[in-house]
Amino acid sequence: MVPDTRQRESLHNPFPQMKRVAVLPFFNQSSEPTLDTELVSESYYAALQAIPGFEVMPIGVTKAQWLQYSATHGEPTTGADFQRLAKMMDVEAIVVGSVTDFDAYYPPRMAMTVHWYAANEGFHPIPAGYGLPWGTDKEKEIPRRIVREAEFELARSQLETQSPLSGDEPAAVSQRNLHRVSAEMPLDANQLRPPTAADDSQIDALELGPPSSLDGNSFVENQATGQAMGQGQYGPGYPGAPTAEEVGLGLFRDTLPESPLPANWPEPTDLIPDPPSPVRPATIVNHDPVLTHTRIYRGDDSYFTNRLADYVETGDDARSGGWQGYLKRSDDFIRFCCHVHISEMLESRGGSDARDLILRWPLSRY
Repeated sequence: MVPDTRQRESLHNPFPQMKRVAVLPFFNQSSEPTLDTELVSESYYAALQAIPGFEVMPIGVTKAQWLQYSATHGEPTTGADFQRLAKMMDVEAIVVGSVTDFDAYYPPRMAMTVHWYAANEGFHPIPAGYGLPWGTDKEKEIPRRIVREAEFELARSQLETQSPLSGDEPAAVSQRNLHRVSAEMPLDANQLRPPTAADDSQIDALELGPPSSLDGNSFVENQATGQAMGQGQYGPGYPGAPTAEEVGLGLFRDTLPESPLPANWPEPTDLIPDPPSPVRPATIVNHDPVLTHTRIYRGDDSYFTNRLADYVETGDDARSGGWQGYLKRSDDFIRFCCHVHISEMLESRGGSDARDLILRWPLSRY
């Protein structure tokens, strides 16, 4: 009387500027010398090619051009080398991955680290949470794990601006935050001095409002951002621009009007894409990967097995054994690890569509 329900995920390419992709042969950095890295590369290629919006160069062609480049310029090791190789291959992004841990015996285990390098040196890292519906009604549908990952990336990028300066490097003040200082009181050295005990007592006397909610699904009270993706979708005075309360202020609320923020201070609004610009921006050279995803998968993890069960049951695999059989066959286990690795990376950056609900009744019903 009650059908078996499954969720079939639906993904797409959220990065139109990175459609043509090449996957380099994976590196084996695990302690298992018998790991077939060509199988890992082919599995990653097949999983990526199955997602609408990607055109992936065949592994054989990629390997041949990689060997040709290595013979001429040496084996690529830096971000600039991989970007040069991507331009030679005429692709928009190149995937460099490695397997850092692998065990084929139950419970099987596989750890992967994958970096995507864009051929365009003007593309900067895309943080987790970028392009998601923050500040809208659909914000509540964002999975908790993605919210936590975005919050962590925000805290990490903000703490980079608070690291001690080395040598004679000057401290910079963000020009977009100078409006916090009164126009009648020009910025001087006293406003940039370290806080004293008297300042702390004055700050304690301020009414900072209610503490932030950390329930995991409310971005209104949580922070999540990436540093290098621009200033947000809506500029000052842009029609329909969400207010700070709608997008989220995080742990530090705007209650100190005379406290300027550091230069390039990451804000939650940075996760909202910018509107079209009439002038193409100047290139700020970047050799870091635009996408980075590191995960370890275990056959005894409930999160992993639940996704595997949905993947197998909605895929109409005619072989016996069900999803448990995937844990016993190393090739199937590797293929699913590549699939879920790509899925997680795209889901956290706006590449997930509405899931299909699959209802199946037993044959005895008919």
